[in-house]
Amino acid sequence: MSTPAKKKRFAVPREIRIILSLGLLVFIFEYLVVPQFDSARHSLHLLASLNPFLVIFAVVCELAAIYAYVELSRTVLFPHAPSRYNTLRVNLAGLMIGHVLPGGTAPAGALSYRIYSELGVPKETSAFGLATQGTGSAVVLNVIFWIALVISIPLRGFNPAYGFAALAGVFLLMAFFGTIMLLTRGQQHADAWLRALAKRVPRLDPEKVSTLLSKIVERISMLIHNRRNLYWALTWAGLNWIFDAACLWVFIWAFGHAISPIDLLVAYGLANVLAAIPITPAGLGVVEGVLIPTLVGFGVPHNQAILAVLSYRLINFWIPIPIGGVAYASLEWRRKNSTESTKLSENDSEPDS
Repeated sequence: MSTPAKKKRFAVPREIRIILSLGLLVFIFEYLVVPQFDSARHSLHLLASLNPFLVIFAVVCELAAIYAYVELSRTVLFPHAPSRYNTLRVNLAGLMIGHVLPGGTAPAGALSYRIYSELGVPKETSAFGLATQGTGSAVVLNVIFWIALVISIPLRGFNPAYGFAALAGVFLLMAFFGTIMLLTRGQQHADAWLRALAKRVPRLDPEKVSTLLSKIVERISMLIHNRRNLYWALTWAGLNWIFDAACLWVFIWAFGHAISPIDLLVAYGLANVLAAIPITPAGLGVVEGVLIPTLVGFGVPHNQAILAVLSYRLINFWIPIPIGGVAYASLEWRRKNSTESTKLSENDSEPDS
């Protein structure tokens, strides 16, 4: 009796995916980003009155945001966290990937996972740490956004976009805490389900999946019960968002307008929550397209809003790309040298024939 042939899963060719991704980027750049630059040309006279000390202050705020994210990484990777310098380089390399590729969080996470493993971090610690870092940071952003909304809506009124972003945050929180409860309180059911799933996937060992699950659950329990680490993880995640938002706030101030911090956090939270939808790299075009009209709605003059947002995105989005490329190159150079040193030491240890 012949077995029925398996149906081949349809997969979009890599070349087509690249063309579609580039086409989407061109569309976003053409219809969302370029118009903002065109409008900004009529506002360039405002650069003459720009306070250079405030620009430096904005850059310092962004550097503080990056430092907070490095400390968040080290906290969730405890006790196997690499040095601050190595963690910084890994984060910058991840930023570079995330700012270049649509849906770049996945390849950025894969890159960070590989490099952390090469730096001696156990694989289960890297997997748990990266997942906690990304999802936990998004949860903290939504909490900041909701708090700002609760304060802002009675004063400013309600916008339909707020409801969509808040609803997306509700689903994120439900998924986040639901997953934690499933893994910690229903580990046996999760283990049985993953084993059954692993049996259906070629080259996937159910025992290894079960072992990885046990180690991840152990890491979750360790973080939950270690209140000091949990406190610092939440603190560093919050500071990362607050300092990044402060960079935008200072740029708005530098161009001559002071906006309420609550209004700023509503606009900032709305833009970043919507930018989490993996359409463009790091929300390119989405952030600008949401921030500028929202800030204008909060009373920031249109010309100043455009220049402030574009200046902020220069520091927040564009400059980290070449810096991240240098960080990645330095990590690759370190790996190559380490591999060559290992081979030389192995050759030297071999007895002469």
